[in-house]
Amino acid sequence: MSDESTTATPALQFAQYLCFKADDEWRRLPQAKREAGREAFARVVEEAAPEITTYSYSTIGFKSDADLLLWRKGFSPDAMQEMTAQLLQTGIGVYFRPTHSLFGFTRVSTYTRRLTAQEQAIDEAQRKQYLVVYPFSKTTEWYLMSKEARQGMMNEHMRIGHSYADVSQVLLYATGLDDQEFVVAYETNDLARFQSLVIDLRDTEARRYTLRDTPIITAVHKPLRTALAMIG
Repeated sequence: MSDESTTATPALQFAQYLCFKADDEWRRLPQAKREAGREAFARVVEEAAPEITTYSYSTIGFKSDADLLLWRKGFSPDAMQEMTAQLLQTGIGVYFRPTHSLFGFTRVSTYTRRLTAQEQAIDEAQRKQYLVVYPFSKTTEWYLMSKEARQGMMNEHMRIGHSYADVSQVLLYATGLDDQEFVVAYETNDLARFQSLVIDLRDTEARRYTLRDTPIITAVHKPLRTALAMIG
C-alpha cells in the first residue's frame, strides 16, 4: 500500500526504525554489569519521552545482523539524533552497533482523500505483536506515467490492502533524505495472514514498477527491558 506525495503539511511527524547488533563481548561481561548496563540504556529511552515516543522490538532469530529494533517517533530529527548518540554511550549501548536505519516523515497521500484507521497506525497507543518494515522505491517509469494511470493502479493496490483490515500500515516519506523513497511498516498479530497480503499484492499491476523493497526486517514487540534481557 505504498504511494507518494508532494504536498507539504505542517507539523510532520518524524519516525525512525533503528536496529542494533550487540558485540559478542557483551555476553561475556559479569551478570551484574550487564544488568546495570541494560537498565541505564532503558532509562535514556524513558527520559526522552514525551518528546520522543519509543516502541521496542526483539529481532533475535529473525535477522542475523540485528538484536533490537527501536521504533521512535517525534517532531524533531535533531532530538532523535541526540538521543541516539546518548544511547550509544550508555550501558549496553556502548556494545551496540547500528545496523539498519530507516527514517522519514509522515505525509498526506495523493491517492486517498481520507486515511483509514488502518493507515494511521503510527498514532495508535497500542502496538501489535509483529512488525515488518522495509525500504521501498519506485522506478523512473512510474513517475513518467500520468497521474490518472498511477491512480488506477493504486486503487487496485489499496483495495487489496483494505481487505486485510487487521493488518495496519505506516508509510514514511524518505525521498531526498536517504537511498530509498519510502519506508513501509506493517503491524500484525498473525504473520501468516500478513504473508498472504504480500502474496496478493505481488499480483497487482503496480508491482511492475517496484525498484526496491529489501531488506525486510521482521520483529516481535516486547517491553524494552525484556528485549534487552533477551540479548544477554
